[in-house]
This record gives sequence, C-alpha cells and structure tokens, in this order.
Amino acid sequence: MVTLTSAENALKTVYLGVVANQLNVAANPLLTKIKRTNKDVWGKEVIKLAPYGINGGIGAGGENTQLPNASGNNYVQFKTDLKNLYGKIEITDKAIRASANNVGAFVNLLSDEMESLVKASTFNLGRMLYGDGTGALGKAISVSDGVITCDKVNNLIEGMLIDFVDSRSLPVLSRAKILYVDRINKTIKIDKSLTITSGSYTMYVQNSKDLEITGLGAIFSDSTTLYGLTRADYQWMNPYMSSSETEISDNLIQTAIDFLEENADSKINFIACSSAVRRAYQQYLTAYRSNIDIMNLEGGFKAISYNGIPLVADRFVDADTMYLLNTDDFVIHELCDWKWIEGEDGKILRQNANLPSYYATLVKYAELVCDKPNGQAKISGIKSTVTNPFLSNSTGDSSSSTTTGEDDTGA
Repeated sequence: MVTLTSAENALKTVYLGVVANQLNVAANPLLTKIKRTNKDVWGKEVIKLAPYGINGGIGAGGENTQLPNASGNNYVQFKTDLKNLYGKIEITDKAIRASANNVGAFVNLLSDEMESLVKASTFNLGRMLYGDGTGALGKAISVSDGVITCDKVNNLIEGMLIDFVDSRSLPVLSRAKILYVDRINKTIKIDKSLTITSGSYTMYVQNSKDLEITGLGAIFSDSTTLYGLTRADYQWMNPYMSSSETEISDNLIQTAIDFLEENADSKINFIACSSAVRRAYQQYLTAYRSNIDIMNLEGGFKAISYNGIPLVADRFVDADTMYLLNTDDFVIHELCDWKWIEGEDGKILRQNANLPSYYATLVKYAELVCDKPNGQAKISGIKSTVTNPFLSNSTGDSSSSTTTGEDDTGA
C-alpha cells in the first residue's frame, strides 16, 4: 500500500539521484563543460585565491653574476555568496489516497511531478548561466488590452511566476503567472492586471532579485566590481568584448580567439551563440562552399564544429551575440549536491498549512566563479544574415540572403 512514508522513500532513494544527474549533466550544454567542487566553500561564502600573471623569479645571467630575485605568484581573493537554488513539488492528499492501492498510478504521479520539476529547473539553470546574477528576465515596456510588450522574451516561459520592479527598485506587481508568451511579437499575458504609465518595469523570477548565481552576464557587464574586487584595480578582470555591427565570419571568430591566446594565454574550447547567429554562420559556411561538421557533446547535445571547437546555439544568448569561452576557467562551487530539505524529524514531505496537500523542496547551495575573466570573449552586434559572394546581379553587385533575422527562441 502506498503511504507518505513510501512516497518519501521513493523521492529519497529512487528519484533524487536521477534528478541530480539530469540537472548536473543534461540541463545545458555549457553546464556539462563546467567543473563542480566543494573546495573553497567557507560557511555561506565562496572564498578562493585566483592567480594572475606569472612567477617573476626568472631571468638570464652571466657565469658569475647574481641569480634572479625570487618573486612569487600573484594572487587575489575572490569572495562571493553561495546562492540558494530551489525546486518545489506538490502532491495533494487526494491524489496519494487515490493511488494508494495502485503502485503503477503512484509511480506515474511521482514521475510526472519530477519531470515537471526537472523541466522547470533545467530552464532556470540554463537561464542563470547566461544571466548577470540580478535575475533580470527583461523589461516590460508597455501594456495594451492586457497584452504586455517586452524588449525580449527568451527568458520567459508559460507558468513562470514573475515580479515587476520599477526603475527605483520598488516592487510594482508580485508573483504574476505567465499565461502565454508570443515569441514572434515579443509580448506576454499574465494572470494579473498591470499598468505602465511611464518608463518600463524590469521582470524577475518571484523573490529572486539579486539572488541568482553569477553568470556570464556579470562577467561581461559594465559593473565596477566582480567577486568583491574593483575591476579598475585589476585590469585582467576585464574580458574581451567587441560590439561593432558586423557579419559573422571565420575571421571575426578567429580574431577574438587569437587575442585571447596571445594576451591572456587562454585556449577557447566552447562557443555559445543565439540560434540567429548560428543560422547566419551556417549560411556563411554554405556561401563559401564549406562543410558543416557536427559534433556530439556530453548530455546528448549537438554542436557545429569551428576548428574542433563546439559552437552551440542557446536560447538564453541574446539574438546578436556570441560567447567564446575557456570553460576550464569556470567552476561551480557547491556546499553539496542537490538534496531534499528535511525537517527535524527527517521528513521531506510536509503538509501545506491548512491545505490537504504536501510539498517537498529540492535545494542546492552553489555559485559559479570564473578564475580568469580576461580569458573569455563576447562578440555582439552580429548580423543575422550574411552576404553571399557567389551571388551577383548584372552590375556585379553582391546580393544578400533573404533569411530572416528572427530568433527561434520558442520553448
């Protein structure tokens, strides 16, 4: 007979390992390339020494001249808070009792809940990897007949609960549920009424403002600090960034790679871009009669190969952007792997107050740290079409492809 105890045992022993593996390996192609460790975790913080430059105790000399002076490695101390990542499932008492004498129905019940949890967690983990730590999803610009126009919607999905905050960081509307996302017209509908009289409102996942992991957006932002250090004091903390409007090309990519190799001794091993940029690059390869090589990545992902480097399209990358990364410089510092929150009695299923339902919460305390920010690159302003050099009209002018620049960021 199925009971709360058997449900808890299943969540602890059967589902936890599977869910943790899916979130650690199969959630996002970038995540599969990043190391995980519990080192440098001190209480609620990540405190680590990051080396930069080289050991200065080298030099040449004569047969009887003084030896070079010793000069040790250069280090700075990174300090950042562990972020609290949560996932919550809920099961009604009625559903448990209805499947009490049917193990198959109970398994289906739990499996459906866990699949939904994995889907939601996968979406948010992928989004946070490319976020700036503030949790900002985009801006709500205007409202007409209940339809909200946004600057972008690639971070939004149906069912998400979001908060709206004004330019003074004051809450305007909390825990509004997204009912529909129009990814072509960049509009959404929510289950609450919203009015925008002037300016715009920034959208965040419920209660998550300034509490998410420090993703790529923070490394490439114009913020004056990173990991507790002032960037102006350490120029090597500033990554390579190019923002001139341009077409995609091998030369554009290689220029960034060469700069990082020559100036930061960084070996790029992962490229991420939007689907619009990937289409433009595929169009570029086709225009120049180049083969498009496909690579299989860990976690079941596929990528285009750029000189043996995987080039992956990710919905959370802005439409005109490409990241070139040395993932060996990234580490996820975690207090522990994914765990169920347990009460003092060891129970993970607890009753909702005054409701005939039970909930369980999955948690992970972790933070993403890049040891070498200047070893990474971001190219923005990339056009979504390229000129085909082999197509020309009677006057010899080249013509452009008619491929649209829309980014296919559907769920």
